[in-house]
Amino acid sequence: MAAAAAAAAAPSCSSFFGCASWGGGKAPASPPRLHAAGRDVPAASLPATRCSPGFASPGKEHPPAVVEKDVDPETTLLTYLRRKLGLCGTKLGCGEGGCGACTVMISKYDPFRKKILHHTANACLFPVCALHHVAVTTVEGIGNTKSRLHPVQERIAKSHGSQCGFCTPGIVMSMYTLLRNNPEPQMEDIEDAFQGNLCRCTGYRPILEGYRTFAKDWNCCGRVANGTGCCRSERENSMNRSCCRGKANGPGCCVNGKDDNPKMLSSSLFNPSEFQPLDPTQEPIFPPELMTQSNKGQKQMSFKGERVTWIQPATLKELVALKSQYPNAKLVVGNTEVGIEMRLKNMLYPVIIAPAWISEMNAVQHTETGITFGAACTLSSVEEVLKKVVTEIPCYKAEAFHAVLEQLRWFAGPQIRNVAALGGNIMTASPISDLNPVLMASGSKLTLVSNEGKRTITMDEKFFTGYRKTIVKPEEILLSVEIPYSKKGEYFSAFKQASRREDDIAIVTCGMRVLFQDGTSQVEEIKLSYGGMAPTTVLALKTCQELAGRHWNEKLLQDACRLLASEMDLSPSAPGGMVDFRRTLTLSFFFKFYLTVLQKLNKNHSGTTNLCEPVPPNYISATELFHKDPIANVQLFQEVPSGQAVEDTVGRPLVHVSAAKQACGEAVYCDDIPHYENELYLTLVTSTKAHAKILSIDASEARSVPGFVCFVSAKDVPGSNITGIANDETVFAEDVVTCIGHIIGAVVADTQEHSRRAAKAVKIEYEELKPIVTIQEAIEEKSFFKSIKRINKGDVKKGFEESDHILEGEMYLGGQEHFYLETHCTVAVPKGEDGEMELFVSTQNLMKTQEFVASALGVPSNRVVVRVKRMGGGFGGKETRNTILTTVVAVAACKSGCPVRCMLDRDEDMLISGGRHPFLGRYKVGFMKNGKVRSLEVSYYSNGGNSIDLSYGVMDRALFHLDNSYNIPNVSSVGTVCKTNLPSNTAFRGFGGPQGMMIAECWMSDIALKCGLPPEEVRKLNLYNEGDLTHFNQKLEGFTLRRCWDECLSSSSYHARKKEIEDFNKQNRWKKRGMCIIPTKFGISFTVPFLNQAGALVHVYTDGSVLLTHGGTEMGQGLHTKMIQVASRSLGVPTSKIYISETSTNTVPNTSPTAASVSADINGMAIHNACQTILKRLEPIKESNPKGSWEDWIKAAYENCVSLSATGFYRIPDLGYDFEKNEGKPFCYFSYGVACSEVEIDCLTGDHKNIRTDIVMDVGTSLNPAIDIGQVEGAFVQGLGLFTMEELRYSPEGNLYTRGPGMYKIPAFGDIPTEFNVSLLRDCPNSKAVYSSKAVGEPPLFLSASVFYAIKDAICSARKESGLTEPFRLDSPATPERIRNACVDIFTKMCPSAEPGTFKPWSVRV
Repeated sequence: MAAAAAAAAAPSCSSFFGCASWGGGKAPASPPRLHAAGRDVPAASLPATRCSPGFASPGKEHPPAVVEKDVDPETTLLTYLRRKLGLCGTKLGCGEGGCGACTVMISKYDPFRKKILHHTANACLFPVCALHHVAVTTVEGIGNTKSRLHPVQERIAKSHGSQCGFCTPGIVMSMYTLLRNNPEPQMEDIEDAFQGNLCRCTGYRPILEGYRTFAKDWNCCGRVANGTGCCRSERENSMNRSCCRGKANGPGCCVNGKDDNPKMLSSSLFNPSEFQPLDPTQEPIFPPELMTQSNKGQKQMSFKGERVTWIQPATLKELVALKSQYPNAKLVVGNTEVGIEMRLKNMLYPVIIAPAWISEMNAVQHTETGITFGAACTLSSVEEVLKKVVTEIPCYKAEAFHAVLEQLRWFAGPQIRNVAALGGNIMTASPISDLNPVLMASGSKLTLVSNEGKRTITMDEKFFTGYRKTIVKPEEILLSVEIPYSKKGEYFSAFKQASRREDDIAIVTCGMRVLFQDGTSQVEEIKLSYGGMAPTTVLALKTCQELAGRHWNEKLLQDACRLLASEMDLSPSAPGGMVDFRRTLTLSFFFKFYLTVLQKLNKNHSGTTNLCEPVPPNYISATELFHKDPIANVQLFQEVPSGQAVEDTVGRPLVHVSAAKQACGEAVYCDDIPHYENELYLTLVTSTKAHAKILSIDASEARSVPGFVCFVSAKDVPGSNITGIANDETVFAEDVVTCIGHIIGAVVADTQEHSRRAAKAVKIEYEELKPIVTIQEAIEEKSFFKSIKRINKGDVKKGFEESDHILEGEMYLGGQEHFYLETHCTVAVPKGEDGEMELFVSTQNLMKTQEFVASALGVPSNRVVVRVKRMGGGFGGKETRNTILTTVVAVAACKSGCPVRCMLDRDEDMLISGGRHPFLGRYKVGFMKNGKVRSLEVSYYSNGGNSIDLSYGVMDRALFHLDNSYNIPNVSSVGTVCKTNLPSNTAFRGFGGPQGMMIAECWMSDIALKCGLPPEEVRKLNLYNEGDLTHFNQKLEGFTLRRCWDECLSSSSYHARKKEIEDFNKQNRWKKRGMCIIPTKFGISFTVPFLNQAGALVHVYTDGSVLLTHGGTEMGQGLHTKMIQVASRSLGVPTSKIYISETSTNTVPNTSPTAASVSADINGMAIHNACQTILKRLEPIKESNPKGSWEDWIKAAYENCVSLSATGFYRIPDLGYDFEKNEGKPFCYFSYGVACSEVEIDCLTGDHKNIRTDIVMDVGTSLNPAIDIGQVEGAFVQGLGLFTMEELRYSPEGNLYTRGPGMYKIPAFGDIPTEFNVSLLRDCPNSKAVYSSKAVGEPPLFLSASVFYAIKDAICSARKESGLTEPFRLDSPATPERIRNACVDIFTKMCPSAEPGTFKPWSVRV
């Protein structure tokens, strides 16, 4: 091999520097750094085809080099950090660079720019081979809990920005890198730095709030200091501007100066003055050895792995020779595409060439005609150059550059832009590339090089020859890209519409350029280029030809739209779906371009008479690019009573007990547990058919994969293969598979990579059967699970007869993926005697995990111990579905006799574990002219999937919440669970409640529209009152909802803002605003009565320290923190003396799952009871020594043989409900809340932005306001995803398309409301829970429906412009597609839908 020869010929190659550097405060004289000594390693001492990255251990002042002799090109930095170096702070969240959990800082000396560069990168994609002469900083290296935290770590912890903590290290490293480059950033810089990071728990607000303190423009309320809207410059009657934050909200605070506020309020969840300052001079220096090595020049290197050879040439000549020798080799700079293809698409590239060192491919040249970028220039460097250039050249020359910058603004996240190359973006030839349409429309020039020489081609309509194919020959290399200057009279725009604004692939994207004849409005040349409308980036050639020579006027617009509608046609079955939306976008984008150019023509030729018609004033907003104001927020809560002891932390905003550990990467999650010496790795083998008979399973090819140990299937189960909540599932499928993702077997091997490869080699033959995929198909086929529930009250028929109006309708609600950042994970350790097994599991349900594993292994439950330290999020997804993985891993461990580990890849997890139930609601509602509801008939259908799991419970809760908060005298309801060939759907935060309430709000909004009345009046008219009976005949006691409602109306300035919105909508045709106020009433308890029990175990040791164990698990919701606060008050000892290690089945048996929002209630009472037992025993000792300390009493108790260990138990009394009789008490109490949200929609694209949300939530007397506000915000943002963004997409055959963050979009930092205000209702103690508190985990989620119905309100305004005033259907989620299609106008009418049934759709609504 030439590569091998080249490597052998190289005189030396230098070690790779991995730097987990130390930082924070004052550094020691020689800060410990993880890097390798920079010494040359003679190639002769190594295998001929390898060069050796060298590492060193952390914590030493001058660590010696650790030479790594076997670098496999397929090994990523993340794998190396976690497995080889044991640095587990960097997390695996998705494996495709879409979540940011694996973010690290890469530092290197750039010989081309002669400076040290620091940038973030996704370790899950970054190849170790690409790290030669590079320093890597991980979260462990910047600070720790043993010495001191770095300010970045401290501030996210103390500002309550870490809940489950799995995403925290990645967010910390994004912020740290920003500060290394810019110690005094603007708030906008901070928000932009997080475009590539996701968090599922916090709702983002506390993270931004904590990190805002680093901003140069930081001040009191988040507004520009003392500028417009600043709390110091004006006081308005609105919550976000009502607080001056004076003196930590003491007596001098404006909030506490109000007459109606007898109790002290606070908006201070943390005190910024306590933060240690950032001192940039104390950060570790870049290792000087690396600078020396980089200046010496590079030598060609080669690494050979089991399947892939990586070659890194040093010169263009070497590169051209290699590409000639290996014409099919992939050129890789950032590995952001090839890495994903190899991991997720099962593609293999035997030779990879890395051209990152080639000077010609990194050069930037300013020529007379434009700017030439080397093809290896990263997108971040392109952005940096262009931002500088546009400030230095005449505006007319920068038109194309502005378009490129607008696309780069929303191109992936910084971690991707920092490493992805411009040339890679072109050569990947993606049909939905953001940049290619711009480059094509601009006529960019591409320089290609090969052994035959150079040639330059224009990137035009001939460049892309087919799906991911170009005219570039296999042996040619893209050397550079010239983006031309614009000419005078030339105008350029770029547009992109995606499901989410930040870090999302385009649905449709375009670049549009027009050149006018000098001084006229006559088109000389026009180029309209689109992505997302064909298998390639395409030019609308016919349209462009027709428009040439025409004047830029209304007639041109009409003709252009007609031509584009014809030319940019799509088959109704086109891949990607959303056909009507995509076709409409092509017209909408052109209309925006038309208006933008018209505006510029008028501006640039203001002296020329009648050159072109002016843009109508109400159209101008359609030309505005997206702009988001800095976030502003106020969080209000009631202070603890003035006499409360300082050490009594109940009611205080105590920081999450694990926050600091999470911010340092020290918190241990399931997959962070150190590997056992003989540990094996498991990968699942799952069905590729939704419904089929299994004819044969052939694992023979898998056995030839290196490291293969065994294949596990149904015949290997020593106990029962039957499993599941309703005993209707199997550990392994035997004869029939009933969904894609059904577990058939598993491969066990020595490493994860080998087990993955072997699992893909298992061959399964099927005989396909007809699948049932959608609710509609299940209804047609009558495929239902047998238990159909009903709740009936009053006389529905009479109610309809007495009604003035009757409305009928239906609404569909899509499902939702949990997207916990930590996927399902299990480590099973067989103990070798009596069938004992220890399991470390990421689960909310230890009891069922223990029970199901014991059943599968054929042993009693007392031989199985399940242990949970913490989870990286759960949200219901780990309540039962973790067992499908855990039982398989346990069987494999039993068969192999070795510890076995499996952490699911994100795509596997999303495929097999189910999610929130999709619902279809059909309703008939009778009401009076004033909007008062008289009668309701409703049918709910849910898609339960292929097993019952928790679907009955979900449907029960949906029926219990069909009223939301409204008193309906006559109700007839029925709930049916559909049996389909999808993976079983399961618990998800809200557990059917949000679906039930959402359909109620649907008919409520229809009533308001039909009556022509303000929706808030109709809603208030129908609200319950204290003492009313619900439709299931439970009396409402302590009904605080009307207080929440009135406070929310007031604090949100609802009526004043509603008038402003009406004015805005009159003045804007293509942007519309809407606002909505929504209540919620959520029942607290498991609806299965016996689950409402909990146990606790309290040990007090002789030094006075307390070890606390209870039945609940910690998944970020702060349960352990609250339980320590409860124990602290119960025992009267400081929280510092109390510790919770883990949850386990051998300490507290038979635990209920941590679910239904009741865990703090029931576990708190169990802990309280256990503490009371111990205190009772201590009474005689305290009486004999009343002035003694806690330690004195404990020591005396021990010496007097008094037991210092106690169990506690609690059950919620008097629960139970009979569906047949419609009587009983299903819930202990209710949690209440109200939210008001304002949005703005773009009627042309379907885009929307969340302008403001005000929430008032009743959480009783809060145990911990910081945690409770965090739960309110986190639930709200998760609901925001459910109702406006997150869409699971399935093929008609039941295949899930959305298997990762690439296609499935959860809310990002930029999606939260610009103003986000949360107030906890004061003076509302709850007598039915521990220390007068209330449940908070699930109730707030539904409040995000206020955003959905605000969107619907805005759409109503848009539809009125088209003469449409009747109620209309808007299904959930309100995605850009649904918003745009509902805003019926001339453009939507030009793109009529194909007749259903005449084609096979790409995706179906399940």
